[in-house]
Amino acid sequence: MKRRDFLHATSLTGIAVASGTALLSCENRETEAEASVANAEASFKITPIAIATWNVPDAVGKAWEILSDGGKALDAIEQGCRVEEANAEGQSVGIGGLPDRDGNVTLDACIMNSEGDYGAVVYLQNIKHPISVARKVMEETPHVLMAGKGAEQFAVSLGFEKENLLTEASRKAWEEWKVTSEYKPVINIENHDTIGMLAMDAAGNISGGCTTSGLAYKMAGRVGDSPIIGSGLFIDNEVGGATATGMGEEVLKTVGSFLIVELMRQGMSPQKACEEAIGRIVSKNKERLGDFQVAYIAMNKKGETGSYAIHPGFSVTRATEEEITNTNSKHYISDN
Repeated sequence: MKRRDFLHATSLTGIAVASGTALLSCENRETEAEASVANAEASFKITPIAIATWNVPDAVGKAWEILSDGGKALDAIEQGCRVEEANAEGQSVGIGGLPDRDGNVTLDACIMNSEGDYGAVVYLQNIKHPISVARKVMEETPHVLMAGKGAEQFAVSLGFEKENLLTEASRKAWEEWKVTSEYKPVINIENHDTIGMLAMDAAGNISGGCTTSGLAYKMAGRVGDSPIIGSGLFIDNEVGGATATGMGEEVLKTVGSFLIVELMRQGMSPQKACEEAIGRIVSKNKERLGDFQVAYIAMNKKGETGSYAIHPGFSVTRATEEEITNTNSKHYISDN
């Protein structure tokens, strides 16, 4: 072979080897990138979860039943809340709720879906399931909030049955209260008045609900935080959700649930966001902390949850693929 031909052949071989090496390197990088994406997706795998304020395993269990069957978070919220509303022995929401000072059981509730739609009812009487009426307000009216007789008439027009919500046990408790007519909320008893629930489904969508009979023996017409968007409940499907329980007046003054979601948007964990929201209330009420309880629960898009209360005694019920559990929440009094 002539020297010129040899050099030409050698050059072509070198180019081929280099090209092959470069192609292999490119393929390896693509494979590594695909593996990295797969690992990232696996680490953020969406797993359904439901959490609620207080010890309500039946309610959360119903929500989980829907989620585990591929159902939507909004349906899980409604059906889960309905379980507790129908629990006449609970004396906290729905039938059997403790009445106002005049002996009337008045109910408040709200619901939010993953699109940011919201519906609520306040001062609703004679209808056992305010959470379902709230959903109807959201889905079938141009409004977001209905009150009193108007809300009741709307519910009846849709087929909801009217019934006496004052059970014998709650009536007797009211009669005993009238002996002194002293209005002094008892932490974790009269304030165990609200079921707030958050759920994320298999599609990663978050919804929430909040339902209550309000503070026992309240003034007629009183409305707390539970049905008010941003206070008793707030959902932003890009970030997460939060809901409250306890003394509604204090939650209203700090728009606590909205605050928690915004803090999570800024990068806080659900736990730290709940702690900050409680801290805002504590800082303004240090002289009267012994008079009331407030507690929050929160969830972000990763399915991470948090809870915090002013006083001990508050608990959270959680349902996941593993089990349904009820655990005591961290609280300000012990942490400080």
